[in-house]
Amino acid sequence: MKLGGEGDTGMRAVASVIMNRVNASEGEYARVSQGGSIRNIIYQQGQFDCTRETINGQYNSQNIYNMTPTDLEYSIADWAIAGNKISEAGDCLWFMNPFRPTCPGTFPYNGSGTLHTKIVNHCFFRPTELYSRT
Repeated sequence: MKLGGEGDTGMRAVASVIMNRVNASEGEYARVSQGGSIRNIIYQQGQFDCTRETINGQYNSQNIYNMTPTDLEYSIADWAIAGNKISEAGDCLWFMNPFRPTCPGTFPYNGSGTLHTKIVNHCFFRPTELYSRT
């Protein structure tokens, strides 16, 4: 999954978040992954724009149905599936581009995630105690 032109570090960070969700032992993502389904995590409604053919009523030309993965993207996917993760992403379960210079302190806005780091334009959030009750 490409991360808005932010290179292989960004792609590794997103892959790390996806695998953190797949391997979650509690909360929403543990239920969604149903024991480790990457497909369930990626296709969870409203989570990844690349799985949507339209966004806000407009055709999304950057959806996974129109893109051909490169060898680098396959390599990063294999790397993540093998259990690797980028240290910058740690145990993060969320990322987002705030389209501004600073990251919000929490995301999602229900307080279940707290800011961990920013990689180029994307903010990464780790779970709080509240997440286990989601």
